[in-house]
Amino acid sequence: MDIRSLDGDDPTTISLLLPGFQETMRLELPDDPPVSAALLARLLQRRHGADRMLLAAFDGDRPVGCTKLGLDLGDPTGPGHGSLWVFPSFRRRGAGTALVDAARAELRARGRSHLVIDAPDTTAAAAFVSACGAELRGTNLRNRLFLRGPGRAELDGLADRAVAGHRLEQWTDRCPDELVDSYARAWGALDVPVNGQAQVRTPAAADVRAREAESERAGHRQYVSAAVDAETGEVAGYATLFVRDSPMADAGETLVLGDRRRRGLGTWLKANLLARAARENDGLALVQAWNDVRNDAVVALNRRLGFRADSAWSTYAVRA
Repeated sequence: MDIRSLDGDDPTTISLLLPGFQETMRLELPDDPPVSAALLARLLQRRHGADRMLLAAFDGDRPVGCTKLGLDLGDPTGPGHGSLWVFPSFRRRGAGTALVDAARAELRARGRSHLVIDAPDTTAAAAFVSACGAELRGTNLRNRLFLRGPGRAELDGLADRAVAGHRLEQWTDRCPDELVDSYARAWGALDVPVNGQAQVRTPAAADVRAREAESERAGHRQYVSAAVDAETGEVAGYATLFVRDSPMADAGETLVLGDRRRRGLGTWLKANLLARAARENDGLALVQAWNDVRNDAVVALNRRLGFRADSAWSTYAVRA
C-alpha cells in the first residue's frame, strides 16, 4: 500500500475515486441518490482562499481510500481540516492509519500543528480516532428535507411570508452587479467556520465572483435568495443552495445580519430558496443540510422548514 498526492481539480482524479465513493455511500447512506461526479468534484476542489491537500492510499493501481484537507492560506500555522474515507472493500487493513500518518507528516512539513478531521459518529470511528490520539471537538447533524412530500404546502406558505421593510432578490449563479458589493459585506459577517474552507476575511466583489466560479467548475448551479433593506438597498441577509445533476441538492449558508434577527428573515429566505429550486428543477427531490448541534438557531430553523436529522458526524483534532 502506498500513499499518493492527487489533484482534486483534475477530472482524472474524480474518475479514479468515484467508484470507491459510490461504494462507500451505498453502505453508509443507502437512502441517498448515487454519488455523482459533480458532487465529488465539489467535495474535492480547491476553495477560494484555501489550498487543498488530497492524499489517496493505493493497493497497486486501485485507490482504497483518501483524505482531503483544506488549508486556510490566511492562517499559515492553522490546522488542516477535512475528512477521511476508507472504501468498504479495503477496511481493517491499515489504510486509515496510513492516511492519517501521511496527512500529519504533510502538515508538519508545512508548519501546521494540528489535523482536524470529520468522521461518522459511530463506535468504530470513535475507536479509530481514539487510537490515533485524537480528541472530540464537536458534532454536526445531517438533515434532509423531502421537497415532494406532504410538507411542501407548508414550505410554500413560509416562502410567501414577506418581512416588512425588505424586498426579496433572487439569482442563480451570478449576483447582480448592483448588489455584489453589499452581498460581499453581508458575507463578511459570517462567523461560522466551514470544513476545509478559509475563514471569511472582509470579502469584496472579486471574492464573490471567485466563489461563483468554483460552483461552475464543479458542475453546480448556485441559487441565492437575499433580503434587501427597502430604504438603504443593503443586503440584510441571504441563503444559498447548490443544485447539481442529481435528485439531491446541498444547502449552503443562511445568514441574517445581527440587527435584523428575530424578525423571520431567515425562515422567509430559506423557504423561498427551497421552494424556488423545487419549482425550477423537476428532478430535485431532497435537500441535505449540515449544522453544528450547538447552533440552536439553525437547528430550530431547519426543523421549522421540515428538515429532519438522519445522521451525525463528529469533528476530531489531533496534533500533527
